[in-house]
Amino acid sequence: MTPPRPAVGPDLRISVVICVHTEDRWEDILAAVASVRAQSHPAHELLLVVDHHQRLLDRLTEHFARAPGGARPPGPPPAPLRVLANAGPRGLSAGRNTGIAAADGEVIAFLDDDAVAERDWLRHFAAAYADPAVMAVGGRTEPVWESGRRPLWFPEEFDWVVGCTYRGLPAGKVRVRNVLGGNASFRRVAFDLAGGFTTGIGRDGDRRPLGCEETELCIRISQVLPDAVLLIDDRAVIHHRVPAERRRFRYFHGRAYAEGLSKALVARSVGARDGLAAERRHTVRVLPAGVLRGVRDALLGRPGGAARAGAIVAGAAAAAGGYAWGTVRARAKPTPLPPGPVDDPACGPAAAAHEGAPA
Repeated sequence: MTPPRPAVGPDLRISVVICVHTEDRWEDILAAVASVRAQSHPAHELLLVVDHHQRLLDRLTEHFARAPGGARPPGPPPAPLRVLANAGPRGLSAGRNTGIAAADGEVIAFLDDDAVAERDWLRHFAAAYADPAVMAVGGRTEPVWESGRRPLWFPEEFDWVVGCTYRGLPAGKVRVRNVLGGNASFRRVAFDLAGGFTTGIGRDGDRRPLGCEETELCIRISQVLPDAVLLIDDRAVIHHRVPAERRRFRYFHGRAYAEGLSKALVARSVGARDGLAAERRHTVRVLPAGVLRGVRDALLGRPGGAARAGAIVAGAAAAAGGYAWGTVRARAKPTPLPPGPVDDPACGPAAAAHEGAPA
């Protein structure tokens, strides 16, 4: 299937969607919005999608409805901002689909609500879309540890646990199987042809930190559009806050286990060959090298080496266990059905209006 020729160039209209769900991140949300409004390639519009939280919806609506005091600084006016309620079931996937349905840019970018984008974030995205074959572009996500520094035991190979770019991803501007959802963009036509984010895979407001909705979407785009190019450009940088509770081993282990559960659903939806190809490479090549590096550091007396090696082994085992149990559960449940085009009235969220896994 050949999509219509997409818009390209410096005037490419990029809609930015930020999904929010808790007042606890109020200051983070405001910082994320400010970073989008300061882009060197101005956003076409900014959509805040609130996930079934009426008080937060009202507070954001009131906050951004107030006229700013004083003179406006020189330069283009800030991107129009709309505050929307998630029109589908609770969860990140439905929230993103609500944003997609409401957006009218040729490209739709997603930013986590606890992250800030560097000034040229959208400029690097826009430049990549000069190639009409490019259907998705992601960037590099750097952790900002709330404690001020990375825990000595936390391996960089598992930075995906906290939603950040991890050791093992190639540097530069490279083709990938999937982008990471908190720092990603897609052509609108990709959603029109492949559908939106599948609900039932990613986070849905419960306590288990599921993920992989963007992985499943990217694989589906490549299956529908075999010539599609999906990229990561590591110059498109955002900085993602990592709260103190996520530096604990308990969270690390639980997130790795949840990733295995999610991967089982992805494999069930798009097939194990496509759904697990990158994970096999990461497990066979990157993780053993990380263990050896940790052991070497321990033998050289460097702090944290043994703990990092142990964490890699424990994280891999937890993910494998989650995948095994998720596979058993998936066989007893219907396969999650990907949504149709987001402007299809039969498509759930649109009718009322993916931490990523290793790439």
